[in-house]
Amino acid sequence: MITVMLADDQDLVRLGLQTLFDATEGFTVAAEAADGLAAVAEARRTRPDVALMDIRMPGIDGLEATRRIVSDPELTSTRVIVLTTFEHDEYVFTALRAGASGFLLKNTKPPALLDAVRTVADGGALLAPSVTRTLIREFTGLAPHTRTPHPGLDRLTDREREIVILVAQGLSNHEIAEHLVVSPATARTHVSRSMTKLGARDRAQLVVFAYQSGLA
Repeated sequence: MITVMLADDQDLVRLGLQTLFDATEGFTVAAEAADGLAAVAEARRTRPDVALMDIRMPGIDGLEATRRIVSDPELTSTRVIVLTTFEHDEYVFTALRAGASGFLLKNTKPPALLDAVRTVADGGALLAPSVTRTLIREFTGLAPHTRTPHPGLDRLTDREREIVILVAQGLSNHEIAEHLVVSPATARTHVSRSMTKLGARDRAQLVVFAYQSGLA
């Protein structure tokens, strides 16, 4: 059973999401919040698997709420998906740096939304293709002197560096396995070890580290 927290200041949005999850086997809504401070408090109280977080909320915004949830040592198993109205939202990059596992547009179709929550709950990362392209443009546009190598990069093996680059290109474990001609289990192990060495919560942070360091 995947537990979900709904954080949005619009009652109708929360009601619609509540109805969707209540009607779908395998999900339960653990809590709701209409502002950022309440979202952090409810996350600490219920420890949901996934928090659906609106960016623009009263109190503290979704970015700060995400940062507080992700940095809380008692919420290491809680993943955050940020909801946004605009795919080119100026806060996309900031939220990923804050620890969000991905982004969803608010007009995402219900089946895709449910699949996204399952993916993130399972430790995956979620980035819409259009958002990924925007991030790549953002990172590749950085001047070399503004990039900051991650201290954990020196701990990566050559194969793990290759794996991180492929993750940054958006490849799944299965696609990485095909590219490197290894088993999916081996690819998954390499990704997991790379995440551990870099202190990444999920694949989204691997993407951030790769581009921020100039590795990708």
